[in-house]
Amino acid sequence: MKRPSYRQFALFATGLTGILVALGVYTAATGSGLACSQQWPLCDNGLLPQSVPSFIEWFHRLVAMVTGFVIIGVVAAAWLGEQSRRTALYATAGLVLLPLQISLGAATVTLNGSIPGGYSVPTQAAHLLVALAIFTALILTMLSAMRGNYQRSATERSRFALFAVLALLPVNALFGRVTPLLDYSPGAQALFVLTALATFATLVAAIVWLPMTGVARYRPALGAALASVFIVTLLGRDIVVYSATAHLVNWVLYAVAFAAVAFVAYAAQTAPRDGRSVLA
Repeated sequence: MKRPSYRQFALFATGLTGILVALGVYTAATGSGLACSQQWPLCDNGLLPQSVPSFIEWFHRLVAMVTGFVIIGVVAAAWLGEQSRRTALYATAGLVLLPLQISLGAATVTLNGSIPGGYSVPTQAAHLLVALAIFTALILTMLSAMRGNYQRSATERSRFALFAVLALLPVNALFGRVTPLLDYSPGAQALFVLTALATFATLVAAIVWLPMTGVARYRPALGAALASVFIVTLLGRDIVVYSATAHLVNWVLYAVAFAAVAFVAYAAQTAPRDGRSVLA
């Protein structure tokens, strides 16, 4: 069997991290976060769960542990292999944040009632923020590792990424709270975050590739779109009371993201090809 390349390993780590974040959202949305009797790393006074909610929390911890070891492997392979220093530093940034993320995860399920702010909105928000930071570090690791190994030019990749974002944004809104078409159930919340992460990752790729095209000057517009998707993701986690004002802000953020990406996509579509087949 052919050994997976570092690029494939980094892609796997990034995808696994995204799934872990969505699983964490599902765990919180089902109320399973405290199901292990406020214990960590134990569950129900032992190693194995004793109920369905406990199993959900226990399984989330199991996937988190596996993901942590995979990230460690990505970092080790970057430094010990033939990857660039930039790739290794991106991977290391994600690893450096890992202990903080583990501590926040433990705090959300063990400190309720013992230390103020344990299972609370600020702690949950910090848990999500650090998760997004680790996810972003892994995206950059993957993109850096792929330098010089593309079959398409930077312009073609940018165009593809931009149109992919335009397709992903409505799907993300469908699973979110801005549309009344679907009940905002735990499953919908997990899918909302999963599609938000896919949108976020694709936007990061477009931002990385855009300077190599003829429309590099529009990079700030994609930065605004990325910030909008980021805030939409936080709103979807009920970081603030979801009032009529929050609902309006949510719609405005979607509109800003879609308009900014559509503008850059149109500019990229009409720009001349850069003629390069690999990322310099």
